[in-house]
Amino acid sequence: MASDEGISVASLKQKILDNLELALARQPRHATQRDWYTAVALTVRGLMVANWYRGTNVRSDDHQRVVAYLSAEFLLGPHLHNNIVGLGIYREVDRAVTELGQSLVDLIDQEQEPGLGNGGLGRLAACYMESMATLQMPAIGYGIRYEFGIFRQAIHDGWQVELSDEWLRRGNPWEIARPENIHQVKFGGRVESVKDGSGRLQSQWIPARIVRGVAYDTPTLGYRVPWVNLLRLWKAESHEELDFGKFNIGDYYGAVEDMVQSENITKVLYPNDEQLEGKMLRLEQQYFFVSCTLQDMMRLHRLRRRAISEFHKYWVVQLNDTHPSIGIAEMMRLLVDEHQFAWNEAWEITRHTFNYTNHTLLPEALEKWPLPIFERLLPRHLQIIYEINRRFLEQVRVRFPNDPSRLRRMSLIDENDGKFVRMANLASVGSEKINGVAALHSELLREDVLRDFAEMSPEKFTNVTNGVTPRRWMVVSNPGLAGLISSKIGDSWIASLESDLARFEEFASDNEVQDAARLIKYANKRRLAAIIERTTGVAVNPETMFDVQVKRIHEYKRQHLNALHVATLYARIKRDPGIDIVPRTFVFSGKAAPGYAMAKLIIKLINSLAEVINNDPGVHGRMKVVFIPDFNVKISEHIYPAADLSEQISTAGKEASGTGNMKFALNGAVTIGTLDGANVEIRNAVGAENFFLFGLTADAVKSRIENGYAPHRLCEQNAELREVIDMIGGGAFSKSDRQIFRPLVNSLLEHDPFLVLADYDSYLQCQAEASKAFRDEDRWTRMSILNVARSGRFSSDRAVREYQEKIWRA
Repeated sequence: MASDEGISVASLKQKILDNLELALARQPRHATQRDWYTAVALTVRGLMVANWYRGTNVRSDDHQRVVAYLSAEFLLGPHLHNNIVGLGIYREVDRAVTELGQSLVDLIDQEQEPGLGNGGLGRLAACYMESMATLQMPAIGYGIRYEFGIFRQAIHDGWQVELSDEWLRRGNPWEIARPENIHQVKFGGRVESVKDGSGRLQSQWIPARIVRGVAYDTPTLGYRVPWVNLLRLWKAESHEELDFGKFNIGDYYGAVEDMVQSENITKVLYPNDEQLEGKMLRLEQQYFFVSCTLQDMMRLHRLRRRAISEFHKYWVVQLNDTHPSIGIAEMMRLLVDEHQFAWNEAWEITRHTFNYTNHTLLPEALEKWPLPIFERLLPRHLQIIYEINRRFLEQVRVRFPNDPSRLRRMSLIDENDGKFVRMANLASVGSEKINGVAALHSELLREDVLRDFAEMSPEKFTNVTNGVTPRRWMVVSNPGLAGLISSKIGDSWIASLESDLARFEEFASDNEVQDAARLIKYANKRRLAAIIERTTGVAVNPETMFDVQVKRIHEYKRQHLNALHVATLYARIKRDPGIDIVPRTFVFSGKAAPGYAMAKLIIKLINSLAEVINNDPGVHGRMKVVFIPDFNVKISEHIYPAADLSEQISTAGKEASGTGNMKFALNGAVTIGTLDGANVEIRNAVGAENFFLFGLTADAVKSRIENGYAPHRLCEQNAELREVIDMIGGGAFSKSDRQIFRPLVNSLLEHDPFLVLADYDSYLQCQAEASKAFRDEDRWTRMSILNVARSGRFSSDRAVREYQEKIWRA
């Protein structure tokens, strides 16, 4: 429903009051801000329902192939603002709320963000769901309704502390429970061979326990179109809520043991898997949601009155990384065991249904499950995987005879150090198409990570570079810039970013537009500065360069390289108190995995640098360092529009794509980065002169390591680097404690697995070039505008169209 369809302010006011008084049973004079937020949210959701019915009817059409997007993460972000923009009724809602005595901005801020993702993977899934709806493409997103999402991050004495994310504590007005839509999921037990009515031998899985999956639906709105797709998340519940026998004899804990064990499956996003129990819980999570999903898809398929033998003609499954790849074995189980298909026919249906998106180049990130755990939880699936593997390796032997090492590499079972089930291999064998998420990433997949599979089936491999939605990341988060663009080229770019945004380029040198762009950036920086002071207690100057690195904390993303630059500038000030440097505010944010000690130490280093530098009067405002805690979609909507310099400094050949780099560019930040992931394509798009490039290439990284990389020699040969390393190791930033950062210093000097020291000198030189450019206000603003205007191809609309053309054919 768009605003021109005639929704009136008076009608909106009445709907809000009706929801407040009838749905929430609150009188206006007693209503809290949270009550008003919920009433507005229910009103907006109600306006979306008619469009939802339309999408549901099309998804039920016999001639439509529906996309099922399977992802362990959906990092949705707050709904209210995004949905109001999508409906095109922001002004009307704002006026209605104002006339009811409330502030829409304040009500939007009331929303608790669903913490259903960890970073780029989950945010990408959310962007794609929104773009599929905008393009009116029939799709259902399937995932897990985590009771506690990604942890809330607090910083205590510079260290990350994980706190529970109680995002459901005050309810979620955007979801609709479907208690009638329940599927049973089996775990453990044994497999027996029995004869069916025709005398054929069949496998019968007798589980040790059964868990129920309950559906919760969230509407996903397309932008200014009459279309809403469905996000269906599964909650785990006990097959038996209460054991009355145990309860009646006083065993109250035992009476609810099964309920607790079952509900734990969807309790927490990514439980720490360092221990055996954590590994088992993760595997349970993954199987639980794909089993519910495939059973649900088959239920919907039957409602369309189509034969299961035609399943692949009406459904296409996209695996968002390896987490849902157990679905290939589950599909075979359902077809062979439940629907009595012959193996070959079942395999044809399966391999023409599934497609696999790979999101990593790090070998350790390719999921492997210890075989004993897999067999204990999913004994029937292990049998199926063995059979898939046997048949597949026979094909490999025919294609590549006398090549036992290739057989070992391509096997679904890793036997190098114990036995493991290789989920990426399963996904590669069982999928019709395999794609990387940036041109360089896809090239490296074919040449390295999945080389054997690419040589076996080159036709499977393709590339779809990631994209982000301009509705969330420009219109909602940066209304000033969005308004400026629309005032010059109209607002068609919002739904046609790739084709229309480029028209803004003609204004890159326009004095009036440059002045307006600078004022908008300054206002965004002031807004972020207020948030920084509120959350960290540090006052920052919005007139300084905002040098920003926000993303998951990981050694390959090299926040510690950024920290070395910060320490170097501080050391220069201490050596020469009168030195003239471009004043900078260094902004960091991101979470470290709870069990990742080195990443947590990097967070501590950043906060230790901040403590020393921010309290040194000799710095005279030339530097400030801040670490914003609890990075999420809500805070990032304030960070991306405020950034001047975007730090995309991962080791070349390690980042699959990245999407933060795209969000920064679309909001006018200039990138300093390596030729890694989508940085390559961003640089090509915006122009080399509008991108600060440094560092080794992926080939050079590989060569340096193969030829014997000795990081300690680099430190010995570079006096400034040696000084900074000595300061960190010597206690200059840790109150004379020489031990606290010793593991990090030792790692850099002895191993440096991500070549931080190898790129240090190039990085510093590039930072000097960025400082020089920032001093030239007109040049920097022109660079900023060109980054915006030339980044249209990084829209998730374009990416989804490419999936449709290359893979889905939905």
